[in-house]
Amino acid sequence: MQGNVTGGGGLIELLHGQALAEFRARVDLTKANEPVHNGEWAKSMQALPFTTKVNKSITRIVEWIIYYEGQVYISFSGGKDSTVLLHLCRYVFPEIQGLFINTGLEYPENVEFALSIENVKEIKPRISYKKVIEEYGYPVPTKEIAHTVRWARKGSEWALNKLNGTKLGKDGKKSKYCCEKWKFLIDAPFKVSEECCKVMKKEPAYEFERQSGKKPIIGTTAEESGQRNSDWLTHGCNAFDNERPKSNPLSFWTEQDILRYIKEFNLPYSAAYGDIKQKESGEYYVTGAPRTGCMGCMFGVHLEPMPNRFQKMAVTHPKHYDAYINKLGEGEILDYIGVDYRPSSQLTLFNNEEEY
Repeated sequence: MQGNVTGGGGLIELLHGQALAEFRARVDLTKANEPVHNGEWAKSMQALPFTTKVNKSITRIVEWIIYYEGQVYISFSGGKDSTVLLHLCRYVFPEIQGLFINTGLEYPENVEFALSIENVKEIKPRISYKKVIEEYGYPVPTKEIAHTVRWARKGSEWALNKLNGTKLGKDGKKSKYCCEKWKFLIDAPFKVSEECCKVMKKEPAYEFERQSGKKPIIGTTAEESGQRNSDWLTHGCNAFDNERPKSNPLSFWTEQDILRYIKEFNLPYSAAYGDIKQKESGEYYVTGAPRTGCMGCMFGVHLEPMPNRFQKMAVTHPKHYDAYINKLGEGEILDYIGVDYRPSSQLTLFNNEEEY
């Protein structure tokens, strides 16, 4: 491997019997003696030099593979984070299987890229996105708030307190989790729910794990969301003690680390991102879509600068835009929460490269 990175080059040795038991005991002891995982620890991890991060991630991956005797798999979405993860994992364990859950919501470029990779199994959810929004509700405005609204509609006191702004924190003052701004969604003429991800992604993954006995390695980073950061602080990168054991060896990586790795190791990646370039300051950026999650997901769109994901989609993927906005009714949902989704000729689609 290039770039002054240590590792096994596919020479990982699986252990069994007493040797495996002793290895697991050492790993468990090391994990138990780790420093307290708090905000300062997280910042120090995220500030590590790039090569140190790569080596630490390889160590976490090797531990996971040996701990579970090679009965592991990579959750591979075709996105840039899981592209880096795949490369790292197959560097030490080339035969590791990838799992691509084709929900029907992925960017077509991601689907094409994911299915072009060897030893990646494709599976699909039991129902379509259309059925999900009919049965469960629309994913809006954030996962946490959608969860709160769903339970508030059932009369749950804790949820109503959050939406009424009356939930108190441990200090007896108003909780930071109050979200009265979104109270109006209780009476919205459509269902609101955070269940989409569970039905479309988690349930198929759980079923695959049940049938195969394999444990997942997932390419999420802590900086992507508060929940992922909380999970990392609680369990570390390798959650051996979790109800569903899972490895997140890139938890302490940043967006810049991901783009730098792809660029430095010249990895193929989804065309949805366009080109990876650098500003004069050295900061990496993409000329295409900065993130390629589920195309129809509305979580967080109210926080995005214009042009937001749907305004960009109108230009880059007009057929998908029409399907989500018009045929699946998301235009009405976005109108209801006050988010503009209509393309404008005055909007710049992506970053103007002349600025760099």
